[in-house]
Amino acid sequence: MRLPDLRSIRWKFVLPQLGLFLMILLGLLLFLTGFLRTVHRETLTHRLEAECRLLADNVEALRQSGASDLELDALAHNAGENLDLRMTIIDSDGRVLGDSEAVAAEMENHLTRPEVQQALSQGYGSSVRHSATIGIDTLYVAVPMGNADSPTGFMRLAVPLADVNAAVGRLQTTLLTAMGAAAALSLLLSFFAAGWTTRPLEELTEAANQVADGRLQTTILPTGRDEIGRLIKAFNIMTRRLRMQFESLQTERGKLAAVLSQMTDGVAILDPQGKIALINPAARRMFGIPEEKALGSTMAEAFRHHQLVELWRDCRDGGKPLSTTVDRIPEGLLLQAVATPLGESLRGSILLLFQDLTKLQRLETVRRDFIANISHELRTPLASLQSLTETLQSGATEDPAAFDRFLKMMLSEIDTMHQTLRELLELAKLESGELPLSAKAVEPAALWSSAVQRMVALAERNGLTLENQTPEDLPPVMADSEKIEQAMMNLLHNAIKFTPAGGSITVSARAGERETTFSIRDTGAGISPDALPRIFERFYKTDRSRSSGGTGLGLSIARHIVERHGGRIWAESEEGKGSTFFFTLPIAPAD
Repeated sequence: MRLPDLRSIRWKFVLPQLGLFLMILLGLLLFLTGFLRTVHRETLTHRLEAECRLLADNVEALRQSGASDLELDALAHNAGENLDLRMTIIDSDGRVLGDSEAVAAEMENHLTRPEVQQALSQGYGSSVRHSATIGIDTLYVAVPMGNADSPTGFMRLAVPLADVNAAVGRLQTTLLTAMGAAAALSLLLSFFAAGWTTRPLEELTEAANQVADGRLQTTILPTGRDEIGRLIKAFNIMTRRLRMQFESLQTERGKLAAVLSQMTDGVAILDPQGKIALINPAARRMFGIPEEKALGSTMAEAFRHHQLVELWRDCRDGGKPLSTTVDRIPEGLLLQAVATPLGESLRGSILLLFQDLTKLQRLETVRRDFIANISHELRTPLASLQSLTETLQSGATEDPAAFDRFLKMMLSEIDTMHQTLRELLELAKLESGELPLSAKAVEPAALWSSAVQRMVALAERNGLTLENQTPEDLPPVMADSEKIEQAMMNLLHNAIKFTPAGGSITVSARAGERETTFSIRDTGAGISPDALPRIFERFYKTDRSRSSGGTGLGLSIARHIVERHGGRIWAESEEGKGSTFFFTLPIAPAD
């Protein structure tokens, strides 16, 4: 048996009418049952109040005559049987003196009962709740005994609401039966009327589905001149115009695709929600976006660069073209990104244009940095050589001792220039990735031991104590021993250079979960807060280091070596209290 499709337009005619009809009947049912229940309860409450006040006067008289609790309990039992209700006599402190359906001595204190509290404050109280003693919904009515301002106790009567609920239930059953019969008749009539009205619409729906599948030649013969007939005529006109526009769009789309596929610049169009609506092959190559995941992805998922997200957001909010430079993307490209609102043609959409500036920027940076840094580093030794040469030309060659001293000074300056050029070449290989690494599992203590042995003589000549506190039981790390020792020696040489005589240098290491942290702590002059973030830059020197010699490349070389190993390097320092340099290496995997 085929189930009816409740989403069809036929049922959309039928169900609202049926629903309205049922809502009216349901409202009438709720009103009548509520009204009947209210009338029954009010009548019962008034009767119980009158009986309660009469019994309260009688019980108060008995209490005044000295009746005991047993007599009061017996009275409660007799009255409950005769009146066919539950009677409870409560003392002023809430203690139950007698009850027709329970043992008074075993009952809990009743002073906090809602009807008792209401009677205490208003002279009369009532409530309906589920009785824990007899297990059914019960109406309770209580009145004070004696003086209303200072009652000597309370009389409470209770009667089950079973009769009231039964009368209300019979009315509900009758009304529900009538409601079901009326609803069935209404459903039958509405269904036939709706079917006759919606049959042309079903034919129109089938034709629309054919158009949606691409069969734009579909047409329907009008069935009349009413609203549905005019709708069918409009549908036929629409399909004819859609066919013409589709053919035109196909031609334009082919032209656009040809242009975009041949462009060397990246192009992407983002919709108002930041999702990619169009992207050309050049942009996909720049950001490594698979073709099957490009369209429909958000720009954050596809480009994975916060600067582009901020550029798109600022352009969308400001409504004007913006540009920014994007670098450090996985492919190592430097891009000029230009965001342009598409205005009325595609309201809310943004056009992103990406121009590859990597080669140009790289050449410009290399040229500028090389000229500036080499000029600075070679200026001092060249000036010294020029001064020494002029001194020799002016007659110093006639003094053998002076001549020998000047030659040694000239040789020292030449060695400085040679060291600078050698470190420049090594740094260039590290930055370009041309310097190969041969990483293997190495003990941290062995790395420090080798570096310390090679630098201890220099430390002693400078009046320093060099101490190795590296534990022997640390797990091995993945490292190229030769390269890491070079980085360690650069860091040790830096510490020795800036630690005055009598100071100390301590090296150590500690293991974490995934990496081991190496440290070099000295008691030297320290580093100023302004200089601390820049000490690992090429050729960067503090004022003190410029006066102490060196090329300014040692820390930069150490940084590149550590980073090539997948580690991190940083420094902590306080002026006048020394510095501590840290770097990490990954722990070797267990065999």
